[in-house]
Amino acid sequence: MISLSSSRTLKSLFTCVLFSMCSAAHAQQTFRVTTIPEEAATEQIRKFTPLAQYLEKKLGVKVEFTPVTDYPAAVEAMVNKKIDLVWFGGFTFVQASIRSNGKVIPIAQREEDTKFQSVFISKTDSGIKKLEDLKGKQVSFGSQSSTSGHLMPRSYLLQAKIDPEKDFKRVAYSGAHDATIASVVSGKVDAAALDITVWKKFVTENKVDTKAVDVFYTTPGYFNYNWAVHADMPADMRAKVTKALLDIDPATPEGAEILKLNRATRYIPTDAGNYKGIEAAARSAGLL
Repeated sequence: MISLSSSRTLKSLFTCVLFSMCSAAHAQQTFRVTTIPEEAATEQIRKFTPLAQYLEKKLGVKVEFTPVTDYPAAVEAMVNKKIDLVWFGGFTFVQASIRSNGKVIPIAQREEDTKFQSVFISKTDSGIKKLEDLKGKQVSFGSQSSTSGHLMPRSYLLQAKIDPEKDFKRVAYSGAHDATIASVVSGKVDAAALDITVWKKFVTENKVDTKAVDVFYTTPGYFNYNWAVHADMPADMRAKVTKALLDIDPATPEGAEILKLNRATRYIPTDAGNYKGIEAAARSAGLL
């Protein structure tokens, strides 16, 4: 015979177990998306919320987009499987791949990412016209983990026999591309390097006066951003996510909005081999 107190205990235990199971089930049914914070969190939410809504319809599960605080946080979230889909830069993908022993898999990239570029900007009256003119100046990169805002600009500087730590008066890190532009506009630094697509967006939206601040050097092209998943994701889900990204159609209002916000013409397949050049550049620059 079970006493009243024992019955209450069993009921409480059952409720606890049931709640835990329901919470776990909810977590499993929620598809989690994040990106490296190349711009302010509010801008990231504006850019990627329509994509999250699109994926929710295509995958048939709840999709949540949550910004992270910095580039390393995006890497750690994917490596530790706290997130299902991440928009990485080429360098952060390489970092995640190394940290996970090759278990982070790139599945799609923008067509633009096959020939990506960085730009160096300065005030037009600064006298800075070429990379060599940066010697003795205060120069800003973006995040230290940024491909287009740090790694590749640094790589091309080194190729030009310019060592930032030795040749610049000061090296700064803004943390994000929009902050990089602001640092030059405000005069905090003499020049800076950033993602060419963010620069073009600011120019198109009249957020920067090119008579006052403009590009003086554009790098050669390189592979950059990708959407990546963890290898432990079930194969059928990975296939569904990949197809959903590749199927975004610029001919539809929904697809056109997503691609415009993501600064893309379309998404195409990619693989880890495309980022070997990024890894080599990072090792040459002493960043790996």
